Amino acid sequence: MRSGGARHQAALSPRAAEILCAIVQEYVDTGEPVASRTISKYSNTNLSAASIRNIMADLSDAGYLSQPHTSAGRIPTALAFREFVQLLQVGRGGSMEASRLRHEIGSVETLDAKVERVSHVLMQVSRSMGIAAAIPTEAQTLQQVELIGLSDRRVLMVVVTSDRMVRDKIVTVERDLSPDELSTLRNFINLHFSGWTFAAIRKDLETRLEEDRAMYDRMLQRVSMLVEQGLLQISQTPTLHTDGASNLVGVDLHLTREKMRELFQTLEEKRRVLQLLNRFLEPNGEVGVQVGLGEVHPSMDELSLIGLTVELPSGVSAKIAVLGPMRMNYERVMTAVYHVGRALQGTVV
Repeated sequence: MRSGGARHQAALSPRAAEILCAIVQEYVDTGEPVASRTISKYSNTNLSAASIRNIMADLSDAGYLSQPHTSAGRIPTALAFREFVQLLQVGRGGSMEASRLRHEIGSVETLDAKVERVSHVLMQVSRSMGIAAAIPTEAQTLQQVELIGLSDRRVLMVVVTSDRMVRDKIVTVERDLSPDELSTLRNFINLHFSGWTFAAIRKDLETRLEEDRAMYDRMLQRVSMLVEQGLLQISQTPTLHTDGASNLVGVDLHLTREKMRELFQTLEEKRRVLQLLNRFLEPNGEVGVQVGLGEVHPSMDELSLIGLTVELPSGVSAKIAVLGPMRMNYERVMTAVYHVGRALQGTVV
């Protein structure tokens, strides 16, 4: 598990770390400032309230706790949440839950539908915003193409990959291609390249062209022309689904109405959400946590991202995440993200 964000240099003592975790957990449960007497009641350290109060004062001086009012208890800061997350373990057991998730995600056939289902499942588990994206790579495998002639030298190119992703694009070619020519091209591509990865198709065409341009027959010239027009890039467009952004409305993010509007405008932009995933989720298959997203946008300062990148057998990199308030049940959400990612990986061939 990886936690993002700057960390304090000084390592906490085991006792201070235990007190800090107890404070964070209590704050997550109640949403109220935490007093020393509350921690003394539930802590296993057998320390007096006075001793706990001294440790809390040290934690405040180190930047882990803040005090909204002089007579109030303490509230954990982003630094405290980062330290807390470092001490958590992702639950990897629960075979029944894993089986249920595989069944739910596997009950839909296409990768698009699976990605949408994943975002919904994450929203339900976290009561925050679920995010799921499928980002194709050159390792995707071609199943078939369809070419349909339109007016004004335009051709509709439809690409179906082995994971049942269907994408289309309209391009303009140098001259009109008759239905028979398009049918011949389609049959040639499907016969020769079905089951090939995009990278292998591109390499094969480049190799033939380099061997001898004069020998590059008319058929391959036309196939190459379609590739140059983006035939193999149609399915490179990421698929993104989000669910539950409205759940953030009920969270106390201390935002003005204008800042809340800016937050939702940011989350509505597919490009911005994908940048968020790419920036904070490393391609290592580990659950990552980024506490506080203010460096992305000021309106996201009190939000955290918990996510995972999984490589699917179909040549697609999937990124799944939960975007929620800094005050959330990290252990539960981290465990859910892990199991949902593994379930998705197990249902894609």
